[in-house]
Amino acid sequence: MKVVDMHCDTISGLVKYQDQNWSLGENELHIRLDKMEAGEYLLQNFALFVFAKSGKDPYQAAVEMADCFDRQMKLFPDRIAQVRSFADIEKCVRERKIGAMLTIEEGAVIKGSLEKLKEFYDRGVRMMTLTWNFPNEIGFPNVKMTPKGEKPDFTVPQTKKGLTEFGVSVVEEMERMGMIADVSHLSDAGFWDVLAHTKKPFVASHSNARAVCGHVRNLTDEMIRALGERGGVTGLNFCADFLETVPEGQVNAGTIEDVVRHAKHIVNVGGMDCLGLGSDFDGIDTHAELTGADKMPLLDSALEKAGFTVSQREKIFYKNVLRVYQELL
Repeated sequence: MKVVDMHCDTISGLVKYQDQNWSLGENELHIRLDKMEAGEYLLQNFALFVFAKSGKDPYQAAVEMADCFDRQMKLFPDRIAQVRSFADIEKCVRERKIGAMLTIEEGAVIKGSLEKLKEFYDRGVRMMTLTWNFPNEIGFPNVKMTPKGEKPDFTVPQTKKGLTEFGVSVVEEMERMGMIADVSHLSDAGFWDVLAHTKKPFVASHSNARAVCGHVRNLTDEMIRALGERGGVTGLNFCADFLETVPEGQVNAGTIEDVVRHAKHIVNVGGMDCLGLGSDFDGIDTHAELTGADKMPLLDSALEKAGFTVSQREKIFYKNVLRVYQELL
């Protein structure tokens, strides 16, 4: 089964361990070229993930990661290629290469500047997760800030603070230029702001169903319906904490059965066209069963066993996301 995955943090891993000279061809990460080839990958989104409170300038950090991405494309031109348009994706299919789409995870990297947004577009960024877990110039995450030293309550969503005035201008400009708005991590209020200030489909690149697991990183049924009605897609996230809630102190490693349970719920609520894949590989602890890109056939088999037909599984694995990309890119 072909695979289109809307989110991974592999580039961050390559930058973090650059002293070990890791590359897409040789590393100890979830995503590696031979693993993607074994998993029949058609396209992988590669996020420029920036931890905005690291003390480093977020714009410069993202530029350095984009430089790393460019180097990887040059190292393996016969196996993987950057895609900037749907025509590029079709070209990769013809040439039997894996497509690589550059994305941003953390809107703070544009530092409140539409000019910097355009700069990243010119570098090939075609999707941006508007926030991570901190407020930025664009809007607010779905994590309420707590006093220093206190653990955030990930069951209480942020329903009051959404997009800022600048954030509204960002999503409008993104829609105009052809960069996909990604609402994963964004507050509940922000989700509805994006819906109100856009006309075209948008995505939640790596978010599950809150009715199945009550973590605020997941979408409510109302959000899933609205996303489906707009023609958007949410990507199944393999992070165990977003799949199932377990008692504190108990190991939560994730199972394929957990992923299938979310898939069933999302398509029952939003329809067969609103679900895709957003593994979050290399941004999460290793899932007990889906340990890397080469294990995707296991998920296909599990969905088949659960009653999903070939055509339904094709939609989840790649066709739904490609439909959105064909419309927007």
